[in-house]
Amino acid sequence: MIDVLVVDDDFMVARIHCGFVERTDGFQVVGVAHTGADALEQVRTLEPDLVLLDIYLPDLGGLEVLSEIRRVAPEVDVLVISAAREAETVRRAWRGGVVHYLMKPFTYDALRERLEHYAHAHQGLRLGTTAGQADVDRMFGVRPAGGDERMPKGLSPQTRRLVERELRAAGTLSAAECAAEVGISRVSARRYLEFLAARGAAEVSLRYGATGRPERRYTWKAS
Repeated sequence: MIDVLVVDDDFMVARIHCGFVERTDGFQVVGVAHTGADALEQVRTLEPDLVLLDIYLPDLGGLEVLSEIRRVAPEVDVLVISAAREAETVRRAWRGGVVHYLMKPFTYDALRERLEHYAHAHQGLRLGTTAGQADVDRMFGVRPAGGDERMPKGLSPQTRRLVERELRAAGTLSAAECAAEVGISRVSARRYLEFLAARGAAEVSLRYGATGRPERRYTWKAS
């Protein structure tokens, strides 16, 4: 099992993130922290494998916490989960050695995909073993040459390309609009759109109406 420490100042959000982690095979939550100071203390005492770290904390900034984790526990990995979208924040997190940066709001599938990639990538790089190029490529997120990236179960590269084409053409779509254009169910369309968003090819925004739940809109952003 991969031990995870969840760090978020919002008690309800932290509880949701814990539920997401516990739903993912091979992962377990060993601690929850709501401040930077508490996060650092639990890193020292619990020695987790992975920290899900928010940037906005009430005492220490998430980047400051990341830097301190790197100093006191360099073997601990960090996955940032935050609403912070500033390019400099993302770049500083990347330079600080995070394994991924997931922006709020996100779905369970988006987090699950990153956790599974983390587990898969590090499985081939256990201490005391030697690494092949494929192991290194998986860890650094390099796609195999000449092949499609690994799709989540139930999704196909062919349909993903159709969804991507429609999103490129429209610029922005809802899952319902995409489903009508491609000829698939709304649930399937949303899974493909979330996949593109998780890959950084699309951006998710919420459109609020007069009543009911907000509509998720997907905007093409890849070059």
